[in-house]
Order: sequence, then structure tokens, then C-alpha cells
Amino acid sequence: MILHLLRHGETEQGGGLRGSLDDALTEAGWAQLRAAVQAEEHWDAVVSSPLQRCARFAEELAAARGLPLQFEAGLQELHFGDWEGRSAAQLMETDADDLGRFWADPYTFTPPGGEPLLAFEARVLDALQRLQAEYAGQQLLVVTHGGVMRLLLARARGLPREQLLQVSVAHGQRVHLQFDAHGLRELP
Repeated sequence: MILHLLRHGETEQGGGLRGSLDDALTEAGWAQLRAAVQAEEHWDAVVSSPLQRCARFAEELAAARGLPLQFEAGLQELHFGDWEGRSAAQLMETDADDLGRFWADPYTFTPPGGEPLLAFEARVLDALQRLQAEYAGQQLLVVTHGGVMRLLLARARGLPREQLLQVSVAHGQRVHLQFDAHGLRELP
């Protein structure tokens, strides 16, 4: 299965840790996503996080291309608990030590009230297994979040887990992965 991962565009509430907050795309965010896909590209289906910053674009694209659309809750962003909606700058004023621990190794520090990274990883990988069972040998456009893409890229690149947050994924960025019995592999 080939995964064409697309991170959602800029959102109305701006930067910071969006997590499970369900804010809409800005006009610039819509433009980022529309610019990220080419008319001649082919996918067998579109899969999306159910959060509206992903889902609304996925709905528009699937309808325009006549493609099946599936929402996959397992591909939602990491839930940041008490840190949801806050920026790194805000957290540096109130939770600098904890933020430092999270950035150093998110697997060993979970934001207060947040989703542990091991649970997030299991959720995302379970979603991939379900997609593989349904779409083996097919190409999917997957509209999702920065955290999901960082996790999958880090695994495809064989990075140590403490380097997860060093993987950069911009709004509207695309990456291509192959997922098969050997695991994940990044494609050009």
C-alpha cells in the first residue's frame, strides 16, 4: 500500500498545540492544500482524520475526483491534554521544565491530562493495519496531522524515539510512504 500523506493547512486558531481541538482551516490553509495536489495524480481512495481541518478538504477532493472517502479516527492528532491550544512560548512561561522534558523525549513525558505517546503510536499503527487490510496494493491520499506524519516518518527513517519531534512537517506538506509486510519505507 502506498500512502500519500498530506498535512492539513493553516487553521483559524493559528499555531500551538492543536491536538483534538477542532478548528477550521483559514483561506490560506485551503490554498495550501489545494496547491499540494495535482490534477493528474491518481489515488484509489481518500482517507482522512475526522477533525474538520482535515475532513473538509478530504470531502471536497474526494467529491471532485469521484473517489471513495473514509474517515479514520485512529489518524487524529495526539491529544495534548492541558496544553491544548497553547503555544510553546506560552508553555515556556508556565511549564518550561515539563515542556523541555516533552521535547527531549515525548515517550517518557506526557503533557498533563494528555495522551501518552505509546498509546498514540499504537492507535496510529492500528489504523494503518486496518487500512492495509482494506486497501492492500492500492494508493491512498491520507489527510492527517503533523504528529501522525512525524511518527510515521520517524519510523520509516529508523530514527530513535527521542528524535521524533525533530522531524519537521509543514502545513500542506506531502510525504510518500510504502507500507507492507516489511514495515514503512519513505518514497521519493
